[in-house]
Amino acid sequence: MAEQQQRRNSKKGSRTKEKEVEWQERVVQIRRVTKVVKGGKKLSFRAVVIVGNEKGQVGVGVGKAADVIGAVRKGVADGRKNVVEVPLTKANSIPHPVNGAGGGAQVMMRPAAPGTGVIAGGAVRTVLELAGVRNILAKQLGSSNPLNNARATINALQSLRTFADVAKERGIPIEHLYA
Repeated sequence: MAEQQQRRNSKKGSRTKEKEVEWQERVVQIRRVTKVVKGGKKLSFRAVVIVGNEKGQVGVGVGKAADVIGAVRKGVADGRKNVVEVPLTKANSIPHPVNGAGGGAQVMMRPAAPGTGVIAGGAVRTVLELAGVRNILAKQLGSSNPLNNARATINALQSLRTFADVAKERGIPIEHLYA
């Protein structure tokens, strides 16, 4: 009886571990911020965290706390709340060229042939890698702020549509899309 109980507990434990391993988090930026209060300056930390499973799901989160570890933990929780689905092609790229904006940042993304890799910089690269995109050309324009660039990338990825989505919206089969 005790053996069955132990086996059941170990299965349950392995299932939760699988869920944890599936998601990856990367800290893009940690900033020390101050707030002026009556007694002087109050220090806290702001962490920008990107969470993804490399299978078409990614999210950007921001957390603020008195210590770095707390800020990162809050950022991860925020990122998991704001997860978006990314349609990927067979070549692990995006279906069509797309532009996105977030704050003062703009991001331009183009699909690429297999073997190209992720040609992108900064927070844009991190978001695309954690989304599971393997072949893409991207350029960040305007702001160099990592949070705004990450949000612009998420904005662009949200606006992606597959051929199946377009055909469904038009109410026609995929074969008649080009007719």
